[in-house]
Amino acid sequence: MPYPAARAPLLSLPLVLLLSLPLLLAAAPADSGGGWAAAPSGGGRPSFYCEGVPGAVLQDTVAVTNRGAGPLTVRLRAAGAGLRVAFAGPAALAVPARTRAEVPFTVTVPADARPGDVAGGIVVRDAAGRETAVPLLVRVGGPRLAALTVERVAVHGDRITYELVNRGTTVLVPRLAVHADGVLGAVLDRASRTLPVRLPPGRRLVLDEPWPNRPALDAVTVRLTVTAQGAAPATGRASARFVPWAATAGTAAGALAAAAVVAVRRRGRRPAAAQAESRGAPA
Repeated sequence: MPYPAARAPLLSLPLVLLLSLPLLLAAAPADSGGGWAAAPSGGGRPSFYCEGVPGAVLQDTVAVTNRGAGPLTVRLRAAGAGLRVAFAGPAALAVPARTRAEVPFTVTVPADARPGDVAGGIVVRDAAGRETAVPLLVRVGGPRLAALTVERVAVHGDRITYELVNRGTTVLVPRLAVHADGVLGAVLDRASRTLPVRLPPGRRLVLDEPWPNRPALDAVTVRLTVTAQGAAPATGRASARFVPWAATAGTAAGALAAAAVVAVRRRGRRPAAAQAESRGAPA
């Protein structure tokens, strides 16, 4: 059930105390195990749920029930990122024995929030450290767009590294296909498969693809194609050269050794030739 948007935070709303309620909530509240519980006000709801567009201010009320024979002091806070929650009343809430306290609060949806669901919770904690959380789900309205890109593709040894970026407003489950062409044709061709990741809107993931049987000597062009439901295919490319450096180094060393032997032999022949010429020369 959606809750209407308010024009301003309800920080001036009064704290409501309902005294001596033997059956306080119809729905099962979130019990702390310390003789008190918390739940959405009104009963019948296990959690908070509201809807709004970016910039909207939404309102609801949390009920804290003290079933004990003595007074109870609790503190309320919000859990989860991406939402601004403000409670009416003081930071420390005093609840008399056998009483239910109702605390209004507002949820402000950030102006730059992306459409989709934002999860959080209202956390209530007593002086003894016991706490309980009531789930809070806010559905942000707006156009839903699926878009992604594959960037920074590179080949490092026997691995292909790349980055996926969600450019849309919905959570994506990407699929990846890998293809590589060498001088004489295709050297790698992997069919599209679903990656074991979920990519939230605006997020970037650094991933890699193993390539254990890459060529030993070749010049290749690697092409990654990424798809997701509702999104246009995205392609990234990279080039790499594979050279067997150990064999190349051995060949070069052999060539240098042969050249050195030839040079030594040539230098050894020059003195003998000079001596022969000196013997045959006239006095």
